[in-house]
Amino acid sequence: MNSGELRGRGTQRQTFQTGYTPTGDVYGNQQAQIGEFNDNNGDYNNPNAGGGGFNPNIGADQSSYGGNQAVQPSFPTASFGQAQFPNADPGFQPQYQQQYQQQQQQQATFQPIPQQTFQPAYMGGPAMGEPGMAGGGELGGAGNFGYNDASAINRDNMKSKQVFTQLITVCSIIAVVCFFLSFISLGWGGGYVAFVMLVVLASFALTKWLTDWMFTKDDSHTEMRKISGHIRDGAEGYLTTQYTYIVYVALVVAGVLFVIYLFRESPTATLNKPTIALLTSISFLIGAGCSALAGYLGVWVSVRCNIRVAIAASRFNYQDSLLLCFRGGAIAASLSASLCILGITVLYLLTYIIFVNMAGLPPAQVPMLLAGYGFGASFVALFMQLGGGIYTKAADVGADMCGKIEAGIPEDDPRNPAVIADLVGDNVGDCAGSMADVFESIAAEMIGTMILGSTLAHDAGIPYEPWLFFPLLIHAFDLVVSGAGIVTVKSKSDSEDPLASMKRSYGLCMVLAIVGFFIFCRVLLYEDKYPNAWWHYGLCGIVGNACSYCLVITTQYYTDYTHGPVKGIAKASLTGHGTNVIAGVSVGLESTGLPVVIISAALLTSYALGNTSGLPQPQAGIFGTALATMGMLCTAVFVLSMNNFGPIADNAGGIVEMSGQPEAVRVITDRLDAVGNVTKAAAKGYAVGGSALACFVLFQAFLDEITLFIGRTYDVINVAKVEVVVAGLIGIMMILLFAGWSMAAVGRTAEDVVWEVRRQFQNKPGIMQGTELPDYNQCVTIVTKAALKEMRKPALLALGVPVFVGFFFRFVGSLVDQPMLGVEAVAGFMLFGSLTGLVMAIFLDNAGGAWDNAKKLIESQGQKNSEAHKAAVTGDTVGDPFKDTAGPSLHVIITTMSTTILVLGPMFIGSLGVSGNSQNTPYGQNNPYSPYGNMASQF
Repeated sequence: MNSGELRGRGTQRQTFQTGYTPTGDVYGNQQAQIGEFNDNNGDYNNPNAGGGGFNPNIGADQSSYGGNQAVQPSFPTASFGQAQFPNADPGFQPQYQQQYQQQQQQQATFQPIPQQTFQPAYMGGPAMGEPGMAGGGELGGAGNFGYNDASAINRDNMKSKQVFTQLITVCSIIAVVCFFLSFISLGWGGGYVAFVMLVVLASFALTKWLTDWMFTKDDSHTEMRKISGHIRDGAEGYLTTQYTYIVYVALVVAGVLFVIYLFRESPTATLNKPTIALLTSISFLIGAGCSALAGYLGVWVSVRCNIRVAIAASRFNYQDSLLLCFRGGAIAASLSASLCILGITVLYLLTYIIFVNMAGLPPAQVPMLLAGYGFGASFVALFMQLGGGIYTKAADVGADMCGKIEAGIPEDDPRNPAVIADLVGDNVGDCAGSMADVFESIAAEMIGTMILGSTLAHDAGIPYEPWLFFPLLIHAFDLVVSGAGIVTVKSKSDSEDPLASMKRSYGLCMVLAIVGFFIFCRVLLYEDKYPNAWWHYGLCGIVGNACSYCLVITTQYYTDYTHGPVKGIAKASLTGHGTNVIAGVSVGLESTGLPVVIISAALLTSYALGNTSGLPQPQAGIFGTALATMGMLCTAVFVLSMNNFGPIADNAGGIVEMSGQPEAVRVITDRLDAVGNVTKAAAKGYAVGGSALACFVLFQAFLDEITLFIGRTYDVINVAKVEVVVAGLIGIMMILLFAGWSMAAVGRTAEDVVWEVRRQFQNKPGIMQGTELPDYNQCVTIVTKAALKEMRKPALLALGVPVFVGFFFRFVGSLVDQPMLGVEAVAGFMLFGSLTGLVMAIFLDNAGGAWDNAKKLIESQGQKNSEAHKAAVTGDTVGDPFKDTAGPSLHVIITTMSTTILVLGPMFIGSLGVSGNSQNTPYGQNNPYSPYGNMASQF
């Protein structure tokens, strides 16, 4: 047999007996049969069982860790030209790359030796379940992905491409139908919608091209395919179970909305109560369905891209590894935004045709009927982000506590029973949750701005179409801008920082967004009566762009280990676990300062620019803040692509580790993973800023809605009222209670994982020695069931409390003859809750990101398993539910709270009687003080 050496990730030295004739891989690491294990921490030298070496009785002072202590490996590792990676050994020559790629391609010529004494954990086995059809067996089953059958692999890839092509075809047909319907139903005004549909079609074509390019990359590595298959099964199995639950709950909520709207006064004689109720329920279900599809697509792409990244890294193809990570994320991001725009357009056209063309509803009032779509998107995003966050962080915390801290084994070590659950969690949490999160933010912002735009146009006496369709056009332009950035991402050389190439393209996106925003403002918003309005609103877009850039830079400063805050946490780790936690909390609290100042400055500046545009106040100022939000979201697709980069790179690193690849391969994936942590943190800062500005827009849209229903201007909330103060306190309490329950859910689920991993280590001592296989499926099942159970209480809290506050104070108002008390109270609840959620989300996101990168900083210095590293792991463990569960879920809560109140707002109005109206009707039709004038009588 041929002997090859594998150096662990700075922690151990392993010598494998390959078990294969040396006809291909001279490094002796493919499909290795462990024969001997030498560990500086233990004294295991068993020729029949390797792979162990953990001795819990050995203290840190007896250990020898770090790259300087490792034995020089027998394969070339290093640095790809001038790129020097942390802990990488020098000496790699460029010519080895081509040689290694050729040897990898000869893998199929390996002849296995029949005698096998041990099958490594990463090669699968009975614990993983018998292979079945992909996604069709028990959760965690390997799936029939054709591990070493080229024809089966091709069939699987062809089936995946066929499914994706069918989806793109269906969506494209819908877009084409909308293109023609826009002219038929809207007349020449349909040109706006037609342009949007052309851009959406181009976006679909781009995603199809990116997907075809992804499928041209190899995914036929036997061991990697097995691991990727288990991740794919676990992720798709979890989503299937979660979506089944969401469908039942969504149908119940749609039924409740229908019943509630039957008791709500219709705002127009044209539409009766059952019609309004049915429309709201259907729009809710459409929004929920589109949001769910966006989340599923994020996972669908990720679980097919991760193995291709791992294989590209194993061939030292850094360029392909980088592009696969980024373009894989870009596919899902582009589709998510395109689906959001397409869904709103379809719903708008159907509503227009049925209620305007057929029933005579005023066209400017159609956006008010779309609020159910935003509520449905927020509803699904809440469950996706919360459930996925609980899943991913419970598995991660459990794996880290038992693996890194207790057993002293590396991250993603195949001996850890929770490792597959951890890798599955990266997909269902970071991909699915983030996709649904951004989807609902864009949907809520578009609907809110459409309402504000149509209101402002009517008040100003100008045509409403350009102002109503402006949000659709700008977000369609985002697809163009981000598409240009996506195709230009490319590293200049292997030595270049991966983040540098993304920053260049992001800069290009920012420039295109600013120029394009001004052009759209000039073409669409110029009016002879208000000649200065267009450039005032163009400046609002620049303010939004500047706000997004400043938030990304601020987040990077507090979470990147090249800057002082993270270095301070790493330094605090030298003195223990407690000081690490204290330092991390202090950094998180400090990090709220600059973002609040930035967001406040953006709101004030954009409001002032709008107010000085010459258009009627205060609607002009409010519309300015809405345009700042749109300016900020002009690059949303590109930022979301950077966010999705992280989990794909993380998964690829896990696959590389579990398949026993050389250290030089893991260096590539670690490098990408470290950048992925920065991009994810930056995307969180971007998302929370977008949520904050969008919620201000939704708050104003809520006031506009109430204005319409009561027939007089309603734009002042009296916060001196004790009832409003109490409602505001309840809003603050709900945010903190939600965050607490979310983190407690992670803790309880992680406890179950820890006990299961400890049980397996105790009952199967051969796991650590490499003679027995862990039962990965058990941990996957535990986390799946627990995540679906634990997400219910926080979700019900977020959905139920706003409704309770509105109806309770409406009842109180009826007792004290204050019919608007319910509205005032729920407005205070929304305002105080949104502001608290904003600051709390920033704290949680940045504290968790700082803890994570402090750990990576210590690891990059060759200090794995040192006392400082153990303290940093503790901090990272504490920060996991901060940054990936509670924090991102608060992004959604902020918007969900607003859309819930927007949908149900008029239900909180008490009986106004004669005094508040020109007629003895509840909503004052024909009221001369209505901003809609006589239109109120029609609507």
